Amino acid sequence: MRTLDYQTSGTCSRAIHITLTDDDRLESVTFDGGCHGNLQGIGALVHGMKRADVIARLRGIDCKARGTSCPDQLARALESAVG
Repeated sequence: MRTLDYQTSGTCSRAIHITLTDDDRLESVTFDGGCHGNLQGIGALVHGMKRADVIARLRGIDCKARGTSCPDQLARALESAVG
């Protein structure tokens, strides 16, 4: 397993903490700040999914015309997790 801590930008959440399994699936996702219930839901929904599938589903989601969102920031964090 490997972990990734990602500092978000342009969202209410401040950071995302991700644990990936050796076969590139999401084991856990937690957010610092933001809408706690919604972000817990995102973490539960993506649990066990392949990293590439999460990126494909969440990349580009916008919140309040900010050009990003917490789901989009999760996709960007996963994109930065090369290998």
